[in-house]
Amino acid sequence: MRFKQDEINRLNVQFKGIPPEEIISWAVEYSLKALVTTNFRPYEVAILHAVSQVKSDIPVVWCDTGYNTPNTYKHAEELIERLDLNIDLYVPKQTTAHRDAVMGIPPIDDAKHILFTEQVKLEPFRRAMTTHQPDVWFTNLRKGQTAHRDSLNILSLSIDGVLKVSPFYHWNETHLDAYLKERNLPNEHTYFDPTKVLENRECGLHT
Repeated sequence: MRFKQDEINRLNVQFKGIPPEEIISWAVEYSLKALVTTNFRPYEVAILHAVSQVKSDIPVVWCDTGYNTPNTYKHAEELIERLDLNIDLYVPKQTTAHRDAVMGIPPIDDAKHILFTEQVKLEPFRRAMTTHQPDVWFTNLRKGQTAHRDSLNILSLSIDGVLKVSPFYHWNETHLDAYLKERNLPNEHTYFDPTKVLENRECGLHT
């Protein structure tokens, strides 16, 4: 499924205000190889729940940096079991212990931070995408998260031409809190991303 930018622009206008489940159903119907990526950060449960309700066996790619908090790992295990997620786990080729001994977590102004990000997030992510070769990539990107994400929309194209579908793009945290409460879904707020450090900084997956 390949779309031109003018088609995407038209669909984004059409999809604004439509329930996420309907957007997901539309994308699933027309895709041949869809997947959803997750890191189990705050509010990730919304996209995982919504997508799995439409397509229960969809591959859920988890690129685990190895630096998640204990609570995030427990949260991940709870969601995997509760939502019966079809998890495909990708981890860095080097262990966390090895990297900590020779590099640690470099600050963002350290030249080694680029190598760190490549090792713990970008390389595993590229490996996952090469393995799955998706035509649709479900994400939980939302407007207001970063300057770059403000330039996107419900539908956007990755650098490789994969259609990114962000059904909750126009939702704020109040809307998401209500979504989770209505469905009795847990959230996770102790998440830590060592590649971003700052919440409004991109890690590279979406740029």
